[in-house]
Amino acid sequence: MNYKKLIPVMLCFFTMGFVDMVGIASNYVKADLNLSDSMANTLPSLVFLWFLIFSIPTSLLMNKIGRKNTVLLSLVMTLAAMVVPVFTLDFTMLLLSFSLLGIGNAIMQTSLNPLVDSVMKGGASASTLTFGQFIKSIASFLAPIIASWGATTNAFGLGWQALYPIYLGIGVVATLLLFGTRINEEPVIGEQKSVGEQFAGAFALLGNSFILLCFIAIICHVGIDVGTSVTAPKILMERTGMTLNDAAFVCTIYFIAKAAGSFSGSFIMNYVKDWTFLLISVLMMVLAAFGLIYGQSTAVIYASVALMGYGNGNPFSIVFARALQAVPNKKNEVSGLLIMGIFGGTIFPLLMGFASDAMGQVGAVLVMAVGILYLLGFWLQGRKA
Repeated sequence: MNYKKLIPVMLCFFTMGFVDMVGIASNYVKADLNLSDSMANTLPSLVFLWFLIFSIPTSLLMNKIGRKNTVLLSLVMTLAAMVVPVFTLDFTMLLLSFSLLGIGNAIMQTSLNPLVDSVMKGGASASTLTFGQFIKSIASFLAPIIASWGATTNAFGLGWQALYPIYLGIGVVATLLLFGTRINEEPVIGEQKSVGEQFAGAFALLGNSFILLCFIAIICHVGIDVGTSVTAPKILMERTGMTLNDAAFVCTIYFIAKAAGSFSGSFIMNYVKDWTFLLISVLMMVLAAFGLIYGQSTAVIYASVALMGYGNGNPFSIVFARALQAVPNKKNEVSGLLIMGIFGGTIFPLLMGFASDAMGQVGAVLVMAVGILYLLGFWLQGRKA
């Protein structure tokens, strides 16, 4: 019975992966509306801003309306985000669409993982969550392929925007299946804190030097993630003369490599200490940054993007686990704080947009390199903690 309930939950993980379309979508919007890099990058930046605002209030909402209903709310917002670009590419309306996508994803990221625990009732929750992230990655690497196919064939008369009705249809199926699935949730026990108290409790943890390091590490990890998907196609177009439709495939390479990194990392860390594997992962990203700065051929750029994806597949889980271990009596507050760190996807694209307008795509990569160097410093400081 649990496995029947897992089908709609896994479709929700697929829907969670819609957020990763923002990289390739912003590139097509830039071309269609003739935007500068800094203007185009406001779209992915807007998506991740909402994690700063909604992660902690969502935990309070779950206590009031339940995990399943909270996930359903996130799905409705995600579906609304998919509708707008089908009808218009007006920049103001796109800002609304990307905002809805960000709000929906922030709510979903916070509520879907606990819902898995309700479905599994403590049985194989960790492995189920890992499989859910794999399902999410499928949506991530399919988005550039579908967008490129749509642009090449003018699918549905929409071009690259054909991505939206396809994902909208999948999202509707996920919503209907979850709505029709009965899930028994545990009642909330104990006194509940207000939103203000939860925010205060989470931010108070920044007084712990290691938690502060972890928080900034999450900001850098997500910033590198979003930054790579936004910038990699532009690098190919700038240096090889490739069209956007052809360059879009590089985003698929990144997400496949990232999924491979996460999948293999779960096995490798059975034999290698997580802190050692973090160093290996960061050194991969250092090499990737050099390749993206100096590489001129398609092969070197593809290899660098793949290396960046594989290296960036594990820092989030390693940092998250270490932070929870550091303050075991405040795991909820630590979790809420680190989820807020996903707003790094707002900071990095904005800075990269200004840097690329001034220096070309090398400037954007240099901004990412700052985040990579921070992760290297985090490893150096963290092993002393």
